[in-house]
Amino acid sequence: MKRKLWLLPVLLAVVMWLSSFDKEDGNGEQGNRKFTVVLDAGHGGHDPGKVANGVKEKDIALDMVLLVGKELEKYPDINVVYTRKTDKFVNLYVRGKIANEAHADLFVSIHCNAHHSNAYGSETYVLGLHANRQNFEVAKTENEVIYLEENHEANYAGYDINSPESIIGLTIMQEEFLGQSIRLAKLLQENFSVRLKRKNRGVKQAGFIVLHQTFMPSVLIETGFITNKNEKNYLSSKKGKTEIADNVAEAIIKYKKDLTDNIAIDDFPETPQEQEGIAATGVSFKVQVSAGGNKIEPRRYNFRGLEPISMEQADGVYRYLYGNTTNYQEARDLQRQAKDKGYDGAYIVAYRNGKRIPVEEALKL
Repeated sequence: MKRKLWLLPVLLAVVMWLSSFDKEDGNGEQGNRKFTVVLDAGHGGHDPGKVANGVKEKDIALDMVLLVGKELEKYPDINVVYTRKTDKFVNLYVRGKIANEAHADLFVSIHCNAHHSNAYGSETYVLGLHANRQNFEVAKTENEVIYLEENHEANYAGYDINSPESIIGLTIMQEEFLGQSIRLAKLLQENFSVRLKRKNRGVKQAGFIVLHQTFMPSVLIETGFITNKNEKNYLSSKKGKTEIADNVAEAIIKYKKDLTDNIAIDDFPETPQEQEGIAATGVSFKVQVSAGGNKIEPRRYNFRGLEPISMEQADGVYRYLYGNTTNYQEARDLQRQAKDKGYDGAYIVAYRNGKRIPVEEALKL
C-alpha cells in the first residue's frame, strides 16, 4: 500500500480537473475559456540541472521559457501560466499541481541534455515506459531532482527512480492524452529539424516524474546538449534561445489550430455536391482514438466496443483509428461516438490515396 501513497495527490488533482468541466454558466452552457498553456522551465534555484562548459541548464531553460511565453502572450485566446519566472526551486509535484489547477490544455517542460560523448540534437519526450536504456538514463537524470526536495519521502512514497514499474499506474492514467502529446512532440521535432536544420533525435517515451503529475497532453523538450561545445554556444546565445523559443511557440500555435480545425463546425462542406467532390479526390477520414508504444490487437473488445478499428505504425508509435469514410459529416459523427465511449481526445484525421494529410488541406481539395 505504501508504494501507492504518492499517487493520491495526483488522483485528487485529476478529480478536481475533471469536475471543472461540469460547471456551467447561467445559460446552461460551458463558459468561454482561453486555451491554457503551462510553461515549465526545468530545475532552478539550488538545482542547476546539468552543468557543462560554463553554463547551467536552469538558466538556459528559463530564458527560453520566458521567450516562448512572450510569443504566446501575443495571442488573446491563449492563456500562459509559468511554473517559475525567476531562478527559484520548484518541486516536481508542485509543477504538476500548477498545471492541474490551471486546467491547462498543454504542459510544456523545457530542458537541456548532457552526455559523456559529443552527442548533439534535439529530442522531445512524452510519458511512457522506458523503451531503451538511453531513454531510461535521461529520465533518471531529470528525476533525481526529487532528492533535493524537502519531504520527498512522503511526496513520492514508494517511488523508485531505478524502477520502471513505479510509473505504470500513471502511464495508464495518461494514456488518453498520449496521442495528443505525440502530436505536439512531432510538430516540435519537425520545426527543429526542418526549419532550424538541427539534428532530429526523434519523439521518445520515458518516465519523467514531472509529466506524471499532469493530467493533460504534456511534453518534455531536451533542446540540445550543453556538453557539446558547438551546441552549448548555440543554446546559450541570444540567437539560439530566440530561434528555439520561436519554434516551440509556433508548434504550440499549430497544435492549437489543428485541434480547433479538427473539431470546428464552420466552413466545412455540407452539400451533397461538395461531399461528392471530396470523394472524387481520393480523400477519406478516420478518427484517431489512441496511440502508444504498445501494439494492441485492433478488436472491438480492446476499444470499448468501437469497430472497425484500424492500426498504423509510424516512428515506433502505434496509432489506432476508428471508422473510414469519404464524408466529413460522417467523420464528425464517428468522432462524437468515440467521445461518447470515453475517448475525449479523439480527433479526425484525413488521408488522400492512403497517405495522411492535414484535415484543412483535405477540405480545400
